[in-house]
Amino acid sequence: MPHAHVHYGGNLVDGAYSLGLFGDVATELCIHTDGDEGLFAGYDQVEFVAPVLAGDVIEATATLTRIGTRSRGLSFEARVVCRSTPDRGPSAAQVLAEPLVVTRARGTVVVPPQGS
Repeated sequence: MPHAHVHYGGNLVDGAYSLGLFGDVATELCIHTDGDEGLFAGYDQVEFVAPVLAGDVIEATATLTRIGTRSRGLSFEARVVCRSTPDRGPSAAQVLAEPLVVTRARGTVVVPPQGS
């Protein structure tokens, strides 16, 4: 997480940054399942459960939860897997023993009809 994304004191990154990552993993999932990037229709639920800080290394995943005729339900999770440790030096970091879930969400994407 680059320091350029810090929006608040304490090196806190705007929670919406995770939503951008979710859009990227939704696109990848749609390409794998439907051969098309799809269009994000909206979120049903978003939970910001822990802070994202400058220097964090984040993983985001999307899981297919529902298949409609043209829509796909997805669940998302963003986890911090490494966190900076500036007290040890300006570029020091550590791998977390357990990833820290920072954001969860559910949403819907729309894909073209089959054969289009």
